[in-house]
Amino acid sequence: MSVTECNRRRIPVKFLKIGMLSLCAWGLFSSGAAAVELPREAALPVSLATKAALAAMEKCTADGYRVSAAVVDRAGVLRALVREDGAGPHTVDSSRKKAYTAASMKRPTGELAELVTKMPAIEGIRDMNDSILILGGGLPIEMGGEVVGGIGVGGAPGAHLDAACAQAGLESIGAASKVQKDK
Repeated sequence: MSVTECNRRRIPVKFLKIGMLSLCAWGLFSSGAAAVELPREAALPVSLATKAALAAMEKCTADGYRVSAAVVDRAGVLRALVREDGAGPHTVDSSRKKAYTAASMKRPTGELAELVTKMPAIEGIRDMNDSILILGGGLPIEMGGEVVGGIGVGGAPGAHLDAACAQAGLESIGAASKVQKDK
């Protein structure tokens, strides 16, 4: 439709300008979106996070330990947290920090603790931020070859016991085993 036809039909010019601008903007945004491929990442659903945390806590409870179990996503954001009746208040923070550390470092926290002991020069990793806790009991959650989060347990009388309970959480959701085998 030409401007002359628009004038005959009494379509105000300002509507034509708005329409043309809209078409131009749509063209710019649609072509830009197609040119850039957005990355895709697997996400840890809250249902699996909750299942893992409960399984870890239940394993420790069955073994006679009162613990807290936390699960975080790949960015270290809390997805699930459970605290057994009678578990110490410090177990909430320790389980969350172990989960965060395992997810962000993509390694079991027990391995990191051993590494820091063997190589004092890297001791500074303890101070990278306030959420890091280099103490056994945190495991990365790996599914489909990709780390999607971390699980941490705190409160059992030994880091190896916390790690065993965290491993039970991994097994409950079909995640890859992360507990070190005895050498």
